Amino acid sequence: MRFYLYLLAFLKNDVPGMAEQVSWSMGKPGRENVMLYAEAATAAYAGKLASARDFSRRAATAAERAGEKEMAAGCEAASALREALYGNASEARKHVSGTLAHSNGRDSEYVVALALALIGDAAPGQSFAEDLEKRFPDDTVVRFNYLPTLRAQLALNTPDNGAKAVEALTVALPYELGVPGNSTFWTNLYPVYVRGEAFLAVHQGAQAAAEFQKILNWPGVVVNEPIGALAHLGLARSYALAGDATKSRAAYNTFFTLWKDADPDIPILKRAKAEFSKIQ
Repeated sequence: MRFYLYLLAFLKNDVPGMAEQVSWSMGKPGRENVMLYAEAATAAYAGKLASARDFSRRAATAAERAGEKEMAAGCEAASALREALYGNASEARKHVSGTLAHSNGRDSEYVVALALALIGDAAPGQSFAEDLEKRFPDDTVVRFNYLPTLRAQLALNTPDNGAKAVEALTVALPYELGVPGNSTFWTNLYPVYVRGEAFLAVHQGAQAAAEFQKILNWPGVVVNEPIGALAHLGLARSYALAGDATKSRAAYNTFFTLWKDADPDIPILKRAKAEFSKIQ
């Protein structure tokens, strides 16, 4: 319940409310790690990656102290995914190794595979995808959320495969607004995000914008996941592709405002600033 109160405070931009829940959890085994994990996600959402790394390390340590191996793996997996999304390939690989040192459970292995696919490490990403398919052949989440997302992201690593990526995600459509993970960590709306990226790859700006807007329309599902922030950047790129410079600049500015205190060396932020400077 305290965790959900934290998320509610996040959605209200209630910083004291979030701090209250974190303060309550300190020193409580099995509670402290969850709140520190939430703080890591919130910091990363705002582009404060150095702070997110510190919270994540503390969360993983607290989880290990509490004997919660899957939670420790979840902290590492979430770190791998956000580093991959933000363009830090070497950091992502480090956290992939950290995840697998704790667990190769369903959710952890999916996030590891997705992180590897995002940084272009296609062969190991494909191997983990195949392992998931083999180990969980009848798992609804694996079949209709995890595997389509992985196949689509892996397809995007090959030039001119955007249409194949869009097709791979068709089976996820009836399920993608649900919450597929568990209480350890969330991976909500990633089929939507990857579809948006796929539409960008095939130069369909309007369709891409619709996908990124879908993420923004469901804040209570995406909450403080990194794609909640990156959806603004995806929207900006989509409008630019569609030839709407006014809407594109507005979306870029929303993203920059959200990341006003972000670490300046994050690769995706550098790219966004370079893109913005070229919009006429």
